[in-house]
Amino acid sequence: MTWSLPRLTAAGVAAVAWVGLGVQFAATLGKSQSLGETLWVLLRFFTVTTNILVALLFTALALGRAVSPRMIGGVVLAIVLVGVTYMLLLRGLLDLSGGDKLADTLLHKVTPLLAPLWWIAFARKGGLTWSDPPVWAIYPALYLPYALARGLSGDIYAYPFINLRKLGWGQVGLNCVVIAAGFMAAGYALVWIDRALTRGKRY
Repeated sequence: MTWSLPRLTAAGVAAVAWVGLGVQFAATLGKSQSLGETLWVLLRFFTVTTNILVALLFTALALGRAVSPRMIGGVVLAIVLVGVTYMLLLRGLLDLSGGDKLADTLLHKVTPLLAPLWWIAFARKGGLTWSDPPVWAIYPALYLPYALARGLSGDIYAYPFINLRKLGWGQVGLNCVVIAAGFMAAGYALVWIDRALTRGKRY
């Protein structure tokens, strides 16, 4: 097996995501002392589910598996959403330490930076289309009712900007529309960049 630079760097991105998830799992398990409860808590968060996708995708790329440009673009866009939302709406809300702080850094800051950098440097260009952003939007669109349903059932809302108990339907709806608009705009920007870099490197 030949390890090219694109595959080596993809392995690095995957490693960061897996380590971040592992550290977060260990930190949460230390508080709950229950495997089931730990999984239930962690799967509340878009950050965690998206980093799982990043870890799986970049592991596949590191192993030389064929992955469609649409799939790569969708996962990269989703993790960029994680990073931007964190920086604009969530940074500094919690006073974290130890494993929680390390996981927070890896999952909210490092993978959202490394994944798009890898895409720019190594992903095959010219394979995205203007019909891709609506397809990419299906993932966060499915996450939203799931997160709201958990909150309405008495669970903790994953993020303050979707907390219906505090904000009400109107404000939460407005927040979601703004985030969705930003996501779609970023998606179309990704397609534009892909087309502008059609002579980019191939992995």
